Amino acid sequence: MVITMDLRFCLLFMASVSFGGCWQAPWFCHDYDCPVYTVVNTYGSFQERRYDASQWITTDIASTRVNDIQAGFWKLYYFMQRINKDGNEIVMTRPVVISVTEASENGGKQVSISFFISAGVVLPEPNDETIKKKDLPAATIYVREFGGIASEEDVNENVKKLKEDLKVVGKQFDGTRFEAAGYDAPWILVNRHNEVWIYAA
Repeated sequence: MVITMDLRFCLLFMASVSFGGCWQAPWFCHDYDCPVYTVVNTYGSFQERRYDASQWITTDIASTRVNDIQAGFWKLYYFMQRINKDGNEIVMTRPVVISVTEASENGGKQVSISFFISAGVVLPEPNDETIKKKDLPAATIYVREFGGIASEEDVNENVKKLKEDLKVVGKQFDGTRFEAAGYDAPWILVNRHNEVWIYAA
């Protein structure tokens, strides 16, 4: 068996460096940094993935309406583009994630938008105190993929289908929250890749 030098290096230092250094990002990351994951299993309509711990920046938004999502997006985007206390630019990544958690007390929703931050990046202090750093531990996430320009209805329909499919195969999951991940800039009209995420219980 022929092993390339890069693979030898990767195998040799696997024990001493992050697995992310050897990870091959999928096509839909478009050569941007993405959260590192391993596909545990692939079912007919969804994947079970094990994500490494990761860091994000996030801000709460009023709702899943387009205007609210856009307002949150630009707030985080400008933070990445030097609008922070240190004037540092942070390299853009993929995906942008909308998180929705059902609020048990009043039946409403808690909604936020987040950008993934590459490993090793030290975040500057934000000028806007509503922008927060979020450290996520390693987790098992069930993922359903779909294309097109995702509307709120598309996301909700795919979340519904994913929950139904998880029940069919007997997977335990957190039904109080979900996330919608988008990997493409708004001006990209073809070959778009979207995902909905539900966390394993």
